[in-house]
Amino acid sequence: MASDTPGAPRTADRPHRVVVLALDGLLPFELGIAQRIFGLARDEHGRRLYEVVTCSVRPPGPVATDADFEILVANGPEALATADTVVVPASYELGPVYEEGVLTGELAAALALVRPGTRLVAICTGGFVLAAAGYLDGRPATTHWASAEHFQRLFPKVRVDADVLFVDDGDVLTSAGVAAGIDLCVHIVRRDHGTAVANEVARRTVVPPHRDGGQAQYIERPVPDPQQASTTGARAWALGRLHEPIQLRDMAAQESMSVRTFTRRFREEVGVSPGQWLTRQRVERARHLLESTALSIDQVARDAGFGTAQSMRQHLQAALGVTPTGYRRTFRAELSTACGG
Repeated sequence: MASDTPGAPRTADRPHRVVVLALDGLLPFELGIAQRIFGLARDEHGRRLYEVVTCSVRPPGPVATDADFEILVANGPEALATADTVVVPASYELGPVYEEGVLTGELAAALALVRPGTRLVAICTGGFVLAAAGYLDGRPATTHWASAEHFQRLFPKVRVDADVLFVDDGDVLTSAGVAAGIDLCVHIVRRDHGTAVANEVARRTVVPPHRDGGQAQYIERPVPDPQQASTTGARAWALGRLHEPIQLRDMAAQESMSVRTFTRRFREEVGVSPGQWLTRQRVERARHLLESTALSIDQVARDAGFGTAQSMRQHLQAALGVTPTGYRRTFRAELSTACGG
């Protein structure tokens, strides 16, 4: 039997089933995100960790896209009843869902098939569907920044945060548009199966292994001016010595910049301050070590650059809501379950 816990890892009898709901007017790129990211995730024996199925709100048949072609969907809405996770990608033809915040009859009937406890994921304006169904009432959520004000007006019970890439609220997750959907799906893989699996998926899809959900959606100058110096070298330098104390002036010196200029350029390129970025890299390093090694908590703290176990505990608690010991215990219990232990 598969676990009833939302986002439970693969069990011995079957992979976690992800059902993607294809709506008319869908964006082909965003429809393919779940298949690409979840479809690549494998355990240490090369077995699939997820099974990805695409369905429509109607019987099997063509679904219109925002491009000059249709896609043929082989599954009807009954597939939603089999899902462990449901993903709703963006659509440009949501009709009353986008205009009035009301589900169509066929969409309401389809969502009624979703089992209680199923994890729900929305990419971009797919969040309008979850909100219209009441799944986001009282919850934090995000959507594409260009639709955020309309989203909040239409659904005042939702706590909309237009400034983040994605929001993880446990069993309901939402993302901003396009690339943020990739970030969210990689985040889910990491949450389910740890950093090693997520990093391998990211490597094979040639995307960053981790962009924090709290990172800003819109960076003032996301592509550095080729005539100006970049902070890329300083970031690579810092990643190679996370276990050492790293001062802002040391990072700035790698690019021969003043601290003030480096800090401004860094924020323009990355979307967060150097200090925030460094802390996030150290948290990721600590997660990897807690998952993949038997090092003591004190040694993990030193190797990740936190210095002391207390400092690491505070940072992991703030970032993940769990202590280092609790994180290691939870991850290893899930890994044991996934391996049939």
